[in-house]
Amino acid sequence: MRALWIAVRDRRTPWYAKLLAGAVVAYALSPIDLIPDFVPVLGYLDDLILLPLGILLAVRLVPKPLMQEYRAAATRLDDRPASKAGLALIVAIWLCVAGLTLCWLMPSLINARSPR
Repeated sequence: MRALWIAVRDRRTPWYAKLLAGAVVAYALSPIDLIPDFVPVLGYLDDLILLPLGILLAVRLVPKPLMQEYRAAATRLDDRPASKAGLALIVAIWLCVAGLTLCWLMPSLINARSPR
């Protein structure tokens, strides 16, 4: 997936490959599915069939020498150490959002429980 993201950002990649690879990467990272996961069986078919087919087609549209270069670059990026500070920042942001949401909802929850 990271190699496709690198392909999208490289000017040497043909525009049609960029378009498809960008759509596949965006769909893979998007929290919104074509078919929601709670729909029995069909909900997971888009993840199990559409996404791999999109990746396969996008990889085939990128010229082979370029794709090999992008895969090597993705491997180098994978070998870099992960940022603990970045992880801490993301977790802190999510905790703040959850806390603010809880504070916003708390009066409604308390009023709904109190007897009238």
